[in-house]
Amino acid sequence: MSYNLKKIDTIIIVILIIIAGAVLFSVGYVKPPISPITPEIRFIQDDAQKTLKVTYVNSEVLWDNIIINGDNFDRSKLGPKVVVGDEIINCQGTITIVFDITSESLGSWTFTPKEILPTSILLPSDRTIKPIDEGEHYKDLLVNREWWYYSAVFSNDCELAGWTLLVSFNRMARNDLGWTEPDMLFVVLTSPQGARYGGVVERERPILGEYSFLKEPVLQVTSSDSGFRIAFEESYVQGRSPNWHLHIEGDDIDINDHDLIINLQFFAPSSGYCTYNNRILYNSQAKIASYVYLGCEISGTIKIDDFSYKVKGIGYHEHTWSTGFILSKVLIRGWDWCQITMDNGWNIYFNKYYFTSQLESNKESNTNVFTNLIITTDQGKTLTILDDVDIKIIQSDDILFSLKIPVETQIKATTSLTQIVLSSFNINLDLNIKSENVFDKTWKKIAPVSMRIGGTITTGTISWSDDYGDHEVALNGIGTIWNMRH
Repeated sequence: MSYNLKKIDTIIIVILIIIAGAVLFSVGYVKPPISPITPEIRFIQDDAQKTLKVTYVNSEVLWDNIIINGDNFDRSKLGPKVVVGDEIINCQGTITIVFDITSESLGSWTFTPKEILPTSILLPSDRTIKPIDEGEHYKDLLVNREWWYYSAVFSNDCELAGWTLLVSFNRMARNDLGWTEPDMLFVVLTSPQGARYGGVVERERPILGEYSFLKEPVLQVTSSDSGFRIAFEESYVQGRSPNWHLHIEGDDIDINDHDLIINLQFFAPSSGYCTYNNRILYNSQAKIASYVYLGCEISGTIKIDDFSYKVKGIGYHEHTWSTGFILSKVLIRGWDWCQITMDNGWNIYFNKYYFTSQLESNKESNTNVFTNLIITTDQGKTLTILDDVDIKIIQSDDILFSLKIPVETQIKATTSLTQIVLSSFNINLDLNIKSENVFDKTWKKIAPVSMRIGGTITTGTISWSDDYGDHEVALNGIGTIWNMRH
């Protein structure tokens, strides 16, 4: 049997099919064709570290479907799928990211050119720290003062953004602050909003010190080739370069009776640097010595009362020892110590010893024999050391009638005449350092001693010239400071 369809019949059939399709679509039996949808992916730019980090992605996306256009970048840290925390590193110039399937842009970011600061040429021995150097030296009869410092500036992407921390285990010389209480633990934790925790814990040392058979000193140090451990009651630091673990805990840690528990892991990505040494070789046998690790990576937790915070950031470690018979209060009348983390990722270390009384509120010092100013742009891998340092104290606080502690300091630094290679770059540093949210402690002995520990805000510039022209970099950062006067 055959059917002869007329034209009108064909039209009617087509209309019925269209109506049926519309009905099926309206009740959900037929789905419309799916068009590609551009995912939402958010990035945060870190111009200092030259990275783009994924902070949000709303669906499953493959990096194979992402086009990254730019002058230079490194996608080696990216996995197959886009996940929060992924980083595009070593970004230079303008970076544009496009979703390939829809050709829609996900954003564009411009990175400032990375300035290359000229660096100092150092001897291998200047950067060699041995396990024996990290342990105790005070058991040598000519060494009776030894300190281990740890400081940190916590990064903006952690739970204590912008906070600073300074911890120091101190074995003081008997003539530093008095005969009976020369073992100390300093802990000062500060926030940019003005909160401050910690203080100083002082403990008596037996007359015979570590040789006492009736009572052991509170500060205990053990060391071997595998590492060292310094214990002060419940607090301790232990490890071996480049890793150390810091634990702070105890009833007397905070002067206002807050519960404070600190657990931090320090990692030094680069070798240390010997800032002082009374021997050309064999640092561990020196009677006066100091070394520093700059740009340490820090991670861990800080618990304040009932609240625990995850933290990370950049820090610093210094170990110094000396003989109290030579560097006594008669010779050293004060010192300033500062570690600064800049917004652009650079780190600056500064210290200065004063050999004259600091009675004037505005005091300028041109004696630079015991002054260090070190800049690193790459977490200690390379160092720029400026030997010609001029310091002017702009403002001071009166602690006692005879003691003034700096509040604001101006530092101008350049190369000395002996730095022949580095001098050719005409490096000039100009810094303004202001103390804030500080902890003050004064020992009112026959000769009063005052210390100030806390945070700093630093601004300034550094300029230099090379084959590519003249350069000037603005410097802004925060850090930790420790001043002493007597």
